[in-house]
Amino acid sequence: MHQFGSIIGGAQIESGQWLDVHNPYSNDLVGRVAAIDATTAGKILYQTHATTFDLSRHDRAQILNRMADEIEDRSDEIARLITDESGLCLKDTRYESSRVCDVLRFSAIKALDDDSEVFPCDITQNGRRRRIYTTRQPLHLIAAITPFNHPMNQVAHKVAPAIATNNAVVLKPSEKTPLAAYYLAQLALDCGLPSDMLNVINGPDVANLLVTSDLVDLITFTGSSAIGRSIAERAGYKRLVLELGGSSALLVLSDADIAAAVEITVAGLFKNSAQRCTAIRRILVHSSSADAFAAMLAEQTTKITYGDPYDPQNDMGTVISVEAAKEIECRVDDALARGARLLTGHKRDGALYPPTVLDCVENDYPLVAQETFGPVAPIIRFDTLDEAIAIANDTPYGLSSGVVSNHWPSIQRAISELEVGTVNVNEAPSYRLEWTPFGGIKASGLGYKEGVIETMKAMTNVKTYSLPWDAP
Repeated sequence: MHQFGSIIGGAQIESGQWLDVHNPYSNDLVGRVAAIDATTAGKILYQTHATTFDLSRHDRAQILNRMADEIEDRSDEIARLITDESGLCLKDTRYESSRVCDVLRFSAIKALDDDSEVFPCDITQNGRRRRIYTTRQPLHLIAAITPFNHPMNQVAHKVAPAIATNNAVVLKPSEKTPLAAYYLAQLALDCGLPSDMLNVINGPDVANLLVTSDLVDLITFTGSSAIGRSIAERAGYKRLVLELGGSSALLVLSDADIAAAVEITVAGLFKNSAQRCTAIRRILVHSSSADAFAAMLAEQTTKITYGDPYDPQNDMGTVISVEAAKEIECRVDDALARGARLLTGHKRDGALYPPTVLDCVENDYPLVAQETFGPVAPIIRFDTLDEAIAIANDTPYGLSSGVVSNHWPSIQRAISELEVGTVNVNEAPSYRLEWTPFGGIKASGLGYKEGVIETMKAMTNVKTYSLPWDAP
């Protein structure tokens, strides 16, 4: 069993109370972390805020690269740890481990960058012989709140850019999957991160304290749209980076290669038990090819193996809990009652919910109108591109999308008119690299991006200064 005290000042501090972590597949107790009260959490915030750091660019890059080296060496151990707490299959958790390495190495690269700019001032009659320079300086304290679905990678996306920019972080991981976060934090300290540059805490009042404290300069949060909106309402005068929910649409246009579209759908929907904010939630298929697409997708979906997440041959494990699986089951039942047609799946067993395909879904069904965080492939039929774009945009979310087509005018319209943060052509909505800009609009976020480069910008203030410059 994995046990972690709160990581405070470089040491694990135990408490009288613990949060138990159970494996969703077996319900076995796999670990526990310390739970602290609001008074203790407040002291930790003050302690972290009072400490400053001045690591050189070289030192920051060295720490991040050492962490990546260690994760590569321990990939099997880390994958099993994530599977223990999340129920995700080993194929998915090994992939997550490799993504964490990317985040760390990209952050190390960007830590070495000279991020300053130079502006000549003698370019106008109102100018002078001077030059204006910019430099970026760290904030004082960052609060990070992470979700259950990528227990280590979501943490890395907040912690690694903070290290790269010399920022202190107080992190609260999800109570459902905290173990990987504590593991990563301890690894950072073992690789040379100074004490108090990263403190990890959990407890019933911790999240509210992080959101409302005047000591915090930036809240970086990944999670549901409802909680993100609540954070925005309560945070006060501080910077917010909110990466929230989605209902990503894949548009399969009339000229699409159906086999390719099915391959993109399977890869972009069922990975991570479809517990990704960018997973395909709505498959919009032109009516001329919808029958063929539905039949082929159902056939390919039946080939996905699921079950014991520790079986290395399985393609899918559980969702996060029995309650989550029941919610998915209820929404599918509702869609069937409204007229949808079940093609495969929909046989829940505890927290196991199989890859499921539904045809003839309408865009106002709760299954797709809300974010159904699980492995359901709902097919919505359309007749014209105008209709497809209208359906795709008819949602409170605006995170990501994909379009399968080789018709450039249609692709151009999709890129221009879809109300989302990302449009991927002949690729799933989820495709990105760890350092590229990523984020949504509408209920999916405030338009501020994540990804290593954008996160590092958010975690710094730009200061300008000017100097005399008489040279030509």
